[in-house]
Amino acid sequence: MELIEDVSRPPLVHVKGIPLIKYFAEALGPLQNFTPCPDDLLISTYPKSGTTWISEILDMIYQGGKLENCCRAPIYARVPFLEFQCPGIPSGLESLKETPAPRLIKTHLPLSLLPRSLLDQKIKVIYVARNAKDVAVSYYNFYNMAKVHPEPGTWDSFLKNFMEGKVSYGSWFQHVKEWWELTHTHPVLYLFYEDMKENPKREIKKILEFLGRSLPEEIVDIIVQHTSFKKMKENPMANYTTLPSEIMDHDVSPFMRKGITGDWKNTFTVAQNECFDDHYAEKMAGCDLKFRCSLKSQLRE
Repeated sequence: MELIEDVSRPPLVHVKGIPLIKYFAEALGPLQNFTPCPDDLLISTYPKSGTTWISEILDMIYQGGKLENCCRAPIYARVPFLEFQCPGIPSGLESLKETPAPRLIKTHLPLSLLPRSLLDQKIKVIYVARNAKDVAVSYYNFYNMAKVHPEPGTWDSFLKNFMEGKVSYGSWFQHVKEWWELTHTHPVLYLFYEDMKENPKREIKKILEFLGRSLPEEIVDIIVQHTSFKKMKENPMANYTTLPSEIMDHDVSPFMRKGITGDWKNTFTVAQNECFDDHYAEKMAGCDLKFRCSLKSQLRE
C-alpha cells in the first residue's frame, strides 16, 4: 500500500454547510448514484462513538461467531466505509464492489449528505450514539493522530469548534437528533455507547432481534468476550495499526485509546464543563434524547 501523495492536514471542505475531510467531500459526487442491495445493513455514528466496536460485533454476528473468519481482513476492509477516499487506498465504493452480500456498510454522514437511495429503499440502520463530552475528547485525540484532519490546535480551541459544529461531519447535536428523529419513519435501531459498556450482552441481543437472527448463548458470550475493548485494542484486524503511519500515527495516540465512559473528566476544566453544559442545554432543548456522561459501574477491561 503506497501513498501517491502527501495526505497530511488538508483544510476541511464544506458540502451543504457541513465541514468534511477534503478527500471524503470529493467522494460524495459518485456516492449519489450508489445503489444499495436490499440486504445491506448501514452502521451509522457520529465519529468516535463506538463505530469500530459495533462493526466488529456485527461482523462476528454475520460470521456466526467464528473468530477465524473475523481475522480474514482488517475491519475497514470487512466493513467498508461508504464515504471513505484517500490517495493510494481503495475508496469505500471500490471496497463495497468487492464485498459479498450481505454487506455491512459504515458511515458518519449526516442525513443531508447520505445517498438518498439508502433511505428510499428502507435499508436497515444501526445507529450508535455516545455522550458528547467523551466524543469531544476522543475526537480531539483522533484529530491529532489521523492526518487526514486539519491540525486540531489546542484542546480549548478544538472544544469550541466541536461545540459550534466546526469539526469534520459538523454538529454532534444535529447528528444525534436527526438520526433519532429518523427512527419514527425508518427501520433504525438506535443504541447508546454507554448501554453497550454497561451490558454488552443485552445490547447484542437487541441487535440480533432487530436483524431477525438468533445465535446460541455460548456464541453470544464469545462475541462479548472477543469484542471487549481490551481484546480489540490488541487485535491488529480491529485496531487500525495496519494502516500506514502517514495516515494514522499511533505514536501520537492509539486509535483505540481508552474506550471508557467518563474519561472527559480527565480533560475538561471546570470552566469548560460549565460552558459546555450551558451550550448543551440550549442545543438539546425540547429533545427527549438522554445521555449518560458517567456510569456507576463499568466492566473492567
